[in-house]
Amino acid sequence: MSQLEWAESQLAEIELLSSMYPTESEFEITDQVALAELRESVEGPFSDAPPHHSRPQFLLRQRVDTSCHGGVDLTLSCTFPFDYPKVLPEINVRCTDLNRAQQTRLQADLTVYLRENCRGEVCVLTAVEWLKDNAQHYVDPTSPDSSAAAVTGGAEVFSRLWIYSHHIYNKNKRKNILEWSKELGLSGFSMPGKPGVVCVEGPHGACEEFWSRLKVLTWKKIMIRHREDVTLEEGRGQADDEGGVASLRKFSGFEEASFDPHGNRGNHMDLGLLYQFLSERGCCEVFQMYFGVEGR
Repeated sequence: MSQLEWAESQLAEIELLSSMYPTESEFEITDQVALAELRESVEGPFSDAPPHHSRPQFLLRQRVDTSCHGGVDLTLSCTFPFDYPKVLPEINVRCTDLNRAQQTRLQADLTVYLRENCRGEVCVLTAVEWLKDNAQHYVDPTSPDSSAAAVTGGAEVFSRLWIYSHHIYNKNKRKNILEWSKELGLSGFSMPGKPGVVCVEGPHGACEEFWSRLKVLTWKKIMIRHREDVTLEEGRGQADDEGGVASLRKFSGFEEASFDPHGNRGNHMDLGLLYQFLSERGCCEVFQMYFGVEGR
């Protein structure tokens, strides 16, 4: 598909969702500017030009029947990358009736299901239908599938996100990064200054939750520069399992790392020391992804 076809598919799906869920309590566009840019790229006088790299965002709220609680309310927070549906959208599911472990498992299983069944196709409605069919397995403790993945045969996903920001100066943001990573059981590091670098690794759902919190803060620019996802074999998904998530971690904990800060505001780091830091942890290849040059 061409870039224009990607944009056409995104706009068609948003319009379909809008018609299916006509009230704002069900379907809410949270970035009207991005939607307007997308529409202009498809319907405007210059629609034959490369589309804007807009990232439409919306919330989709659903009431899902379960055998306990009389049903639960789910909120899907969705963001379309500019090359969706070539790549999967960012879909984060929130439910106040789920504890952290249940939420993490549901999020990971949904992502695996979409990756295996929907790559190259629009998939928001597919995600909704999967949630309707499987939510009770995560909410109801008496369900026979409550302790196992409903569709993926028990598979867990380990993720590592490499996040780039134009800069990270704000003390509250730096505090949030440290506190959220600890709360979600993630390892990695953050490098404040200009540019800002954050790496988090751990269970897929926890990484996605971290990103969903981080990206809604006020940033000049922030993006996932690179991501790594590994599907674990059945029975190897426990966080403390030496053959599972723990064996894939490249960082022993989470820290804020500084590398000989310099400059007028002390906000520039020695990138050579950053490269050495990454190399010691077996991930020096991401240096070029961040900065476009090979480290040394």
